[in-house]
Amino acid sequence: MKNVKPIVSLLFLVWAALNPVSAMAAVCAGTVLDAVTQKPIENAFVTLGSTVVRTDSKGKFTLNGSGDKLGIRAYGHTRRDVPLARDLAPITLMPFIPKAIYLSFYGVGDKTLRHAAFDVIRRTEVNALVIDLKGDRGGVSFKSAVPLATQIGAQKITTIKDMSGLVTELHAKGIYAIGRIVVFKDNPLASAHPELALKTKGGGVWKDREGLSWPDPFSVTVWNYNIDLAVEAARAGFDEIQFDYVRFPDSLEPVFSKPNTEENRVGAISGFLGEARKRLVPYNVFLGADIFGYVAWNTDDTHIGQKLQNLGEVVDYLCFMLYPSGFKFGIPGYLNPVQHPGEIVRLSLEKAQQRSGMASLRFRPWLQAFRDYAFDRRWFRNDQIRAQIEASDRFGSDGWMLWNPHNSYGDGLQKK
Repeated sequence: MKNVKPIVSLLFLVWAALNPVSAMAAVCAGTVLDAVTQKPIENAFVTLGSTVVRTDSKGKFTLNGSGDKLGIRAYGHTRRDVPLARDLAPITLMPFIPKAIYLSFYGVGDKTLRHAAFDVIRRTEVNALVIDLKGDRGGVSFKSAVPLATQIGAQKITTIKDMSGLVTELHAKGIYAIGRIVVFKDNPLASAHPELALKTKGGGVWKDREGLSWPDPFSVTVWNYNIDLAVEAARAGFDEIQFDYVRFPDSLEPVFSKPNTEENRVGAISGFLGEARKRLVPYNVFLGADIFGYVAWNTDDTHIGQKLQNLGEVVDYLCFMLYPSGFKFGIPGYLNPVQHPGEIVRLSLEKAQQRSGMASLRFRPWLQAFRDYAFDRRWFRNDQIRAQIEASDRFGSDGWMLWNPHNSYGDGLQKK
């Protein structure tokens, strides 16, 4: 056995020569620059495996982790992966501001609607798509390998036949891909597993105004199910994961597994998003959350677990739903919001920034591109949509997203 150690050492040296980076402890350093201005990007994310660091004011980073490639991303820029090397050249990121339209669970699977969306992108300033991966009724639109999705019947209908292929097609067209996952409004999960569902005071399964049941936001099983779906989407190449209905129901009726206090609600929502962020680190993907418009104004959690300061700590982008129709109580100085769509967007974003101290690039609002339902039933078309877009642009947000449940767009958009 005398010669075993020299032989092992020799084999290691040969392997190290063939794998010079991996043989090291993967300690690397580099600089991240803006590809256009060549200026350093501060606070860019640099990921190696499950380790992530941020760049300093000079765009520099040092990272100790394991893996064969670096993931780089920054607010207001694209993301990219870079092969790990002993001597890293400066890494550049292209500036990019997403301007998105939404394709619903069925819209993404409808050839006519999908191609119409592509045509809008070809003709206008739109450069991104928000796509339902798990819709408002709990259906999973793609062929998921997560066992629970099949068990609860969430895949009875799949409208995306090849998720990776779809993302490849989007990227080939220069489209930024955002995967939307509805979290705590999930009728298939709560119906199949009543032990996970919100309850009535009598112990039955609680249902909302639409007759749908919700799973308990305190349940780690529910958390993991949604995060597992998000990981699948990240692996398929989506640029961003966006969680919607990441909140408690806006009702005092249901009974939860823990006391329904503000502290507990905020802890559940922030806890879920924090766990999702941790699980998604290796995939260098952006993370967003859809948030009630009034959260920008309210100092409490709006009784749904969404508290501005806490949310900003666990996601990249705060996606306020600034639909004027959603502000049924108005905002200071504007009792009829649908008459002032631009002001609603501008003032809400300014209030959120004032209260949070966050950079404008941390916000990307949802804008109304559908008919009013709360005031005078007016249609939101060119003037109303353009007013919202211009308010968001002037604020300096990281783009915007148009919501139309019928997937019909074109009004209010600039031509290319």
